[in-house]
Amino acid sequence: MAMKTFRIEGMTCAACAKAVERAAKKLDGVEEASVNLATEKLSISFDEAKVAVEDIQKAVEKAGYKASIEALTRSFRIEGMTCAACAKAIEKATRKLDGVIDSNVNLATEKLTITYEPSKVRFPDIRKAVEKAGYRVFEEEQAADADKELKENEARSLWRKFLFSAIFTVPLLYVAMGHMIGLPLPEMIDPMMNPKNFAMLQLLLVLPVVVMGSRFYIVGFRTLAKRSPNMDSLIAIGTSAAFLYGLFAVYKIFTGDAGYAHDMYFESAGVILTLVTLGKYFESVSKGKSSEAIKKLMGLSPKTARIIVSGEEKEISLEEVEVGDMIVVRPGEKLPVDGQVAIGTTSVDESMLTGESIPVEKNPGDMVIGASINKNGNITYKATKVGKDTTLAQIIRLVEEAQGSKAPIAKLADTIAGYFVPVVIALALISGIAWYLGGETALFGLTIFISVMVIACPCALGLATPTAIMVGTGKGAEYGVLIKSGTALETAHKIQTAVLDKTGTITEGKPVVTDILTFHGFGEEYLLQAAASAEKGSEHPLGEAIVKAAQDRKLELKPVSGFKAIPGRGIEVSIDGKAIIMGNKKLMDERAVNVDEKWELSQKLAGEGKTPMYISAEGSLAGIIAVADTVKENSRKAVAGLKEMGIEVVMISGDNKRTADAIARQVGIDRVLADVLPENKAEEIKKLQAEGKKVAMVGDGINDAPALAQADVGIAIGSGTDVAIESADIVLMRGDLMDVLTAIDLSKKTIRNIKQNLFWAFGYNVVGIPVAMGLLHLFGGPLLNPMIAGAAMSFSSVSVVTNALRLKGFRPSK
Repeated sequence: MAMKTFRIEGMTCAACAKAVERAAKKLDGVEEASVNLATEKLSISFDEAKVAVEDIQKAVEKAGYKASIEALTRSFRIEGMTCAACAKAIEKATRKLDGVIDSNVNLATEKLTITYEPSKVRFPDIRKAVEKAGYRVFEEEQAADADKELKENEARSLWRKFLFSAIFTVPLLYVAMGHMIGLPLPEMIDPMMNPKNFAMLQLLLVLPVVVMGSRFYIVGFRTLAKRSPNMDSLIAIGTSAAFLYGLFAVYKIFTGDAGYAHDMYFESAGVILTLVTLGKYFESVSKGKSSEAIKKLMGLSPKTARIIVSGEEKEISLEEVEVGDMIVVRPGEKLPVDGQVAIGTTSVDESMLTGESIPVEKNPGDMVIGASINKNGNITYKATKVGKDTTLAQIIRLVEEAQGSKAPIAKLADTIAGYFVPVVIALALISGIAWYLGGETALFGLTIFISVMVIACPCALGLATPTAIMVGTGKGAEYGVLIKSGTALETAHKIQTAVLDKTGTITEGKPVVTDILTFHGFGEEYLLQAAASAEKGSEHPLGEAIVKAAQDRKLELKPVSGFKAIPGRGIEVSIDGKAIIMGNKKLMDERAVNVDEKWELSQKLAGEGKTPMYISAEGSLAGIIAVADTVKENSRKAVAGLKEMGIEVVMISGDNKRTADAIARQVGIDRVLADVLPENKAEEIKKLQAEGKKVAMVGDGINDAPALAQADVGIAIGSGTDVAIESADIVLMRGDLMDVLTAIDLSKKTIRNIKQNLFWAFGYNVVGIPVAMGLLHLFGGPLLNPMIAGAAMSFSSVSVVTNALRLKGFRPSK
């Protein structure tokens, strides 16, 4: 199955999005098609053997819209060409790349212009293809963000159209309505004295406004003809009716019936078109703001990198950096790509990616993330991930996919939007005809018809969900919480039980020495030095913890001899001629070392979740070193926070019950699932789901992947394995359990925002349409003026998007 994203032009409301989806899904071979009105993108998965990209584009075009593959066009300088055959060879080599749409070489200017899908092809891929063909390629200045430019151009165009329309609409409104409220009119255009001049001036003033709004008519009537009417259809029919009635009134005036001078509807058509254009402008600006998260992320990476070539520093473009390059970064500079520190020490600000404000110390061997800021030291590091593999690129991909996805709550709005416009047209006709048949004038019926057509707004319905999801997922990324889909964002607020993996999630996942107890005159430093010397080279996590503790104290390790590992018990060595034995009680009993008097002490340590190891020297008990996997700083606070939310917290662990219970007590967890084998974790999640609960699983390891996938919401610690991250619905970049609360809180606030948007969108139409149909007038109330209906319609879309933008003020409750 192929997966592609198309940019859709010509959509104005949810009915448009539904029409595009319907057209795409009809094609044989299309598995899934989803349109996001806010981003104006179609995400589609299809079988390339059955359907081609051109077929999809034709189907969308047939529905009345234009689909173009989301692509980037860039120019590169080519060296080494001598003739047309060279140009042909480069074109052939680059066109073979998966994701390249078009490739053309201009021999005269020595430039390659290539159009490609950035999600599939990067500059290093293009360079390799050109170099393989025998030529050299150099990058030119990268074009500005095409998407951003498109949005800005659209907003500027709408603003110009609004200003131009307003220049004619304001005097039109004054001429048509001013005299009714006592405003003076020159005698030559007074409707009582010169009705023909009065009528012609209004016609001349409204014509430029109609021309400026021609897009509403082109799109509106085209989609109507294709039997998939949208919001533009409502505007087009409503204003056309007003304009055509105005032309009829002009005809009647010129044939001698001056009474029609008070019945022209030109001002309604002009004001409606102008107000809708203004509404579209505000909507365009607001939609641009809702995708700011992606723009911010894209702007994080530096444009160049400084690498070492033949012992000298050389500055190259970011796209040219390859895995294995040695990169030099000075204080205050951004790190270009992900890598591992080789030389130097520094502290790095990773807040833009993880949300963690405190700079992280980096030493040789530590991993660093591209786009983070080097604070205070010169470092040289080896590039390990470049291009689309970097952490930043993956974050951008995840956020884009989430913003393009639909939450289940959106299905209700989509379903209604699909039937909305035809129903509105029917209601407008029925109500207009009903009033006329009920004894009102044809003009009255026309007013009702126009008001109903204009006040209805499927735009608000279509924008209610995607804009909130875009802002919500973008805000999550800002705080290091990557929500991978709209479904995950919606489900997170329903969580009733949170299952936390112990090792690496609640605890650090790295054992450390917690207690050193000495007996019979042995000193603490000697004990640690001897134990670390014995464990030097050991791959056992407990042994590594002891060696690290000695290194932290800068203790010099002594040479050992006669090393002997005793499986399941411990080790035996000789240091400075002394026999050192290190291990559990079984080993001490076998070597006749008396530990009974310290048994209670060791049991107390074990009860605290620590692993005690006995050390004897020359047959005498020298001491006990306790090692434990320490609890993360915020684990207890996070557990308390989850409980305050009314969420049951469960700990799952492969450790024995005693150790697991000890850790659970430290963080305040009451329910513990211990002795659970890795392959059985998913089964335990199923059991909890069988209790009728919505379950979240939080984990970090490969063994957590099945459980993460099984849970209603899988939450992976970002510091964990790629497998775990891939299996999860939400990724916590910092590995801090407090971010589980942030994810749930963000989900609650986003869903609340979506519900508010849907309430206002539905409520507006539920109230507005009956009022426009004359419900109030039926009981002696006022009749809705079509111009007020137009203003209300524009306001409804802007209010929904503005409400979604309130989420930009979200802050984690810590």
